[in-house]
Amino acid sequence: MTTEKLEEMLQAGEGFTVEYKECVNGLNNSVFETVCSFSNRYGGHIILGVKETEDHKGRVIGVNPKCIVDMKNNFVNVLNNPQKMSPSLYLNLEEFDYGDKKILWVYVPVSSQIELCGGRIYDRNNDADQDITTSSDLVSNISNRKSKTYTERIIFPYCTKEHLKMEMIPRVKTLALNRNENHPWKDMDDMELMKSAGLYEEDIMTGKKGFNLAAILLFGKPEVIRSCVPGYKTDAIYRAENMDRYDDRLIVEENLIESYDLLMNFIAKHTNDKFFLIDNVSVSVRNAIAREIVSNILVHREFSTAFPAKLVVEPDKIYTENWNRAQRVGRIEPQNFTPYPKNPVLANFFVNIGYADSLGSGVRNLYKYTKIYSGGEPDFEEGDVFKLTVPLKERNESERVDDNGTKTCTKVGTNGTKVGTKSGTNDTKTGTDVHEEDIEAKIVELIRENKKITQKEMQEQTGTSLRSIKRYISKLQSDGVIKRVGSSRSGYWEINE
Repeated sequence: MTTEKLEEMLQAGEGFTVEYKECVNGLNNSVFETVCSFSNRYGGHIILGVKETEDHKGRVIGVNPKCIVDMKNNFVNVLNNPQKMSPSLYLNLEEFDYGDKKILWVYVPVSSQIELCGGRIYDRNNDADQDITTSSDLVSNISNRKSKTYTERIIFPYCTKEHLKMEMIPRVKTLALNRNENHPWKDMDDMELMKSAGLYEEDIMTGKKGFNLAAILLFGKPEVIRSCVPGYKTDAIYRAENMDRYDDRLIVEENLIESYDLLMNFIAKHTNDKFFLIDNVSVSVRNAIAREIVSNILVHREFSTAFPAKLVVEPDKIYTENWNRAQRVGRIEPQNFTPYPKNPVLANFFVNIGYADSLGSGVRNLYKYTKIYSGGEPDFEEGDVFKLTVPLKERNESERVDDNGTKTCTKVGTNGTKVGTKSGTNDTKTGTDVHEEDIEAKIVELIRENKKITQKEMQEQTGTSLRSIKRYISKLQSDGVIKRVGSSRSGYWEINE
């Protein structure tokens, strides 16, 4: 969420994909009815702490800061309570500062299954949530719309447990419990888990029931996957010396869980690890980047085509290509990105086992970690073929060769901490000799890229404190380098060239 995006939604008014809720001190039932209707239609943004005006626009009134924690917890608890919402949804309310007021917001993706709230089915009708439970025609429309959209939900009635690697389930449970020690899968048997995860289902329109394609992709044996999805494979290539061919290659045809491990290891084998201090914790930024790249190419691709997915590692970049069910064409950027689940069942499963974060976080995470790792930005290109490029080449780094002939680099992390990395090692060095002019130059660069950038966003992208950002801004304004045009809420920055 950005101030520009919020103001755009406030001006546009409520509709198929935007809903305001006052909810100053707590959540009401209508919040969850809207979650249900958005899940069953196009998805959309719910914004708490906003009141609709007489001219049908939104006015921010804010939520009570003392109630935010309880509201967030209540939201998660209800979405994970099968008596309230079915199937469970894995969403969280996010905070956003708008001037001196706080709002809470959530983007609700389209669900691959019919969503129920309190046993009722809601659909979105322009700016209203409509209870269609008793209308067989309208319920049938939702079912048809969803079944045509998601190939992951195709049921294979002759697929049995013998076709799947059910022995992987204990490992899956362990991964889920490592993320949440009270995870609902903890006390489930194998089939209960498969049903809970949406991997075994019944189509009430046709009477078919059994494991779906998502189950086969996650747990299937290679020969079973090839039978159901003939074009399934991921081609991993490393090019360093021979740019016309390859120096190393791995063709991955295992299920998605095993493919994740193989591709993570492939990237680790051919890239340098770098540890940065983020919030005083040493983090492998390379692994964080690899996680987003791998989960994206495995989960957010269209499996109904023979187009092979490709992951290529080169000295200066990693890029991927995979067939895509595009919602738009062009470059994706954080400020214009509306997340859309290509395979919600697979995505939710990866979130549960810690191989991915909530919908839409991958774009934000890659921007964050790529800036830390190389100073560059990832490039997302939406189209029939989805293309992702992540630069690896350092900017503003000093490079030397030690007595053993090993290259060693030193660069500054986003929190102002010097970090040293050595090829093939996990050495970490820290320091505090970051010059103020470096931060000021970064602020000017950020303003040049986005004249409506907020001070909070500057803080996140420079790694310094908000108080320091305000001090740097004041100094830059006093020196005549930048100026503010308009109000603090809706204005923008200008650079005096």
